[in-house]
Amino acid sequence: MLLKNERIQLMNYGKKMISDGLTKGTGGNLSIFNREKNLMAITPSGVGYLDITPEDIVILDVETGKIIEGNRVPSSEADMHRIFYKYRKDINAMVHTHSKYSTGLSCTGKKLPAIHYLLAVAGEEIPCAKYATYGTVELAKNAYKSMEGNKGVLLSNHGLLTGGKDISEAYNIAENVEFCCELYFISKVIGEPCILPEKEMKKVMKRFEDYGKKIDEHEEI
Repeated sequence: MLLKNERIQLMNYGKKMISDGLTKGTGGNLSIFNREKNLMAITPSGVGYLDITPEDIVILDVETGKIIEGNRVPSSEADMHRIFYKYRKDINAMVHTHSKYSTGLSCTGKKLPAIHYLLAVAGEEIPCAKYATYGTVELAKNAYKSMEGNKGVLLSNHGLLTGGKDISEAYNIAENVEFCCELYFISKVIGEPCILPEKEMKKVMKRFEDYGKKIDEHEEI
């Protein structure tokens, strides 16, 4: 079985995506890229996440999109994953959700501004890609273009797409973007949100590079 570890990770994160409320039914998809073998593992089309087994995961050649191993039909958004693996060296895993608040904001065609510093896990803001029919190369190209320099993008009238160095990072970004979208909705109900300036977001992004690492020097308090 090719990419056994990647298959198991996708199966587990698919279940997590359902339990965390980031999608419903068979909506969305996840994939992992094995850069050494130039193969990607992706969730199948039309199979509920709670029912997916490692054998259901489909293995594709990233360059051609050809199925290398698997009896299932790969996700209809396989091209949207492949385009990032072909041209973004910093992305080895992708998460596509139909999470409530991210999808809701995508239906306005508007970007998510810097409502909270946690958005810095993905970038200074989250752009919204131009609408295209799901499963098309046009959508893949729109998503890729709009996500330049970022690790997250809203898909107009569709959902959210995030990428990371591994599936853990990609999923963490999806969670935090959804959280920030929810905050944006709440603050819009109360009044007009205060948006963090670009300078502050760059500062936070820099701090996140050292997050969880030991720091020997501290500022005087």
